Amino acid sequence: MCLYLKLVKHPIIASFSNHSDNYPTPINLSYLWGFGSLAGIALVIQLFTGIFLAMHYTPEVNLAFISVEHIMRDVVGGSGLRYIHANGASMFFIVVYTHMFRGLYYGSYYQPRAILWYTGVIIFLLMMATAFMGYVLPWGQMSFWGATVITNLFSAVPFIGNYIVQLLWGGFSVDNPTLNRFFSLHYLLPFAIAALAGLHLILLHKDGSNNPLGVDSTIDRIPFLPYFYVKDFFGFLLFSIFFLFLLYMRQII
Repeated sequence: MCLYLKLVKHPIIASFSNHSDNYPTPINLSYLWGFGSLAGIALVIQLFTGIFLAMHYTPEVNLAFISVEHIMRDVVGGSGLRYIHANGASMFFIVVYTHMFRGLYYGSYYQPRAILWYTGVIIFLLMMATAFMGYVLPWGQMSFWGATVITNLFSAVPFIGNYIVQLLWGGFSVDNPTLNRFFSLHYLLPFAIAALAGLHLILLHKDGSNNPLGVDSTIDRIPFLPYFYVKDFFGFLLFSIFFLFLLYMRQII
């Protein structure tokens, strides 16, 4: 019992508990407030599936497409892993778009949550960059010309546009250095997104969640555990059913 009390009172464990089960939450939050936690789950899925896919992928223009075919045909569970990663990206964006729409509709970007909103916007921009670079990695025709068209958009930047394009390409055309750059950034940016998501959560808990009525969030609050854990778990079950249905349909088509 004494050891348990010491652990509970430890600053790290106490801080974690304050940001999880003991976090005071407005009593009137609806299921729309669960899409933030769903976005976190989707990010974890993308991170783990991406790490395992990177073990079998070769970022070289003559071998990239072949390595993807190797994952699909020869690696045990490789096709399922790739489908989870590819469709998980779409699910990630669906969840984040819904999360952003809820924030816009209920005015979650007003003070004192403006900085919280800014971090969310940065996370969204990094997500778009990461998704685009991942789209290029299979190095098919769509990947090659997608990389060519999108990177050339930076040439419209006055004075330094062409230098930015050459920096992205790693040369004077889309080639092997481009693929290596995109693979490196596609692997690293999700960890930056995870770090920003942690900061996003800390800022959320600093000022408290907004609520449908827009009233002061410090009034009439209840602990996050067990009330909102149940709500978030129900949303996770619906998310899982829809996601697994998409994966099943993708496998049989």
